Amino acid sequence: MAKERILVIDDEEDMLENCSRILSRLGYEPLLESVPEKGVARFEHEHPMLTLTDLRMPGMDGLAVLREIRRIDPEALVILFTAFATVETAVEAVKEGAFDYIPKPFSTDQLRVALERALTQRRLLEENRRLRAQLTETYRFENIVGRSRTMLQVFDVIKKVAASEANILIVGESGTGKELVARSIHANSVRAARAFVPVDCASLPEHLLESELFGHEKGAFTGAMTTRRGLFEEAHGGTVFLDEVGDIPLSLQAKLLRVLQERQVRRVGGNRFIEVDVRVISATHRNLTAMVKEGDFREDLYYRLNVISLPLPPLRDRAGDIPLLAYHFFRRYAAQSGKDLKGIAPETLELLEQYPWPGNVRELQNVMERAVVLAEGEAVSPGDLPASLRLPQKAPATAVAEHLTLKDAKQQWVEALERDYLIVLLQKHQGNISQAAKTAGVDRKTIHRLLKRYRIEHT
Repeated sequence: MAKERILVIDDEEDMLENCSRILSRLGYEPLLESVPEKGVARFEHEHPMLTLTDLRMPGMDGLAVLREIRRIDPEALVILFTAFATVETAVEAVKEGAFDYIPKPFSTDQLRVALERALTQRRLLEENRRLRAQLTETYRFENIVGRSRTMLQVFDVIKKVAASEANILIVGESGTGKELVARSIHANSVRAARAFVPVDCASLPEHLLESELFGHEKGAFTGAMTTRRGLFEEAHGGTVFLDEVGDIPLSLQAKLLRVLQERQVRRVGGNRFIEVDVRVISATHRNLTAMVKEGDFREDLYYRLNVISLPLPPLRDRAGDIPLLAYHFFRRYAAQSGKDLKGIAPETLELLEQYPWPGNVRELQNVMERAVVLAEGEAVSPGDLPASLRLPQKAPATAVAEHLTLKDAKQQWVEALERDYLIVLLQKHQGNISQAAKTAGVDRKTIHRLLKRYRIEHT
């Protein structure tokens, strides 16, 4: 394993030899230079992990060396040492970007501790750089799968809004990829290096949501044992993603509006206003315009959030995208499973394209993960799909035979409607009878009775 290289610049040969001995003993590879100008040139050529330089040297002093190295690499870590340490020179060195400042003579332990701190910082910087690069790659616009005309229009809007600072409202059914789009906008914006903080507005009661968003002071309420920063503070300089913003209670909407207008938050139980610099991306599956008319959502907040509206189409309206998405998820889960799967059978793709996908892309993703797990042959077969996808998808209104009486035609239409409705409903709730019954407005016994009548397999 290659040793981490450390550049030492000092005009005293004894100091260079001493540093070389210590660094070698600590497991580093020392690079030694007695001429400051040569030291800077060597840094530019070899890019060591860290530079140690004396402050007082003939010609170019340590501060000049520091400035040149930081010009070459603004993230370079430089430690200065000198026998003439003063508070003033230490402050100046830190202002110029020095990581640390240690006096001569120093012990092996002093140097070791300073090196470990600096190299830990270097590793964190490199890890953050790698993670940012991975995030940028993951959330590149090109990685949002889709070639349909509706999605190409979405891509065009995303590319335009990413470069702006405007608040964005993403509207779409559950499972259409609203958070993925929000993360892509953030990852391709000027705020990409800062935090992306998602908030699920639908999952928390009002008092907890307020504390999550704006933070709280110690003793603000029962259980507030310590002061806690809110998510707006955590996202300072970055992006807050308010998922299902339509579920925020009216009383909290007024406080959110104030934060967006004033760019300040006040923690629960606190008196101090804290400046926050955030971009807000919101998402909802609700019709906020209708909610505004009914008095369930503040009009002023709606216009503050909806500077740019970005509607996402449901999967059923994305002609040609289902096979692309199916293969996208197939490749991901096949690689994870380690199975030697070759692809998706044509008859399986046909079933996938016929299904209405009430749960949209998220449902398709779950179906493909399940199919890969269950697949036993070389390709994903129809038998690997859930039963609801293997049933023929009908269009009840047009499936009525013309020779039937009105009464019989009506009965056939109602039965087809009930059957298709049950299939979609159970798929939406992942087979949960209680949730399906609640959505349908009937009891569990009615759902079981209809399943039995229409011979729908319940898994």
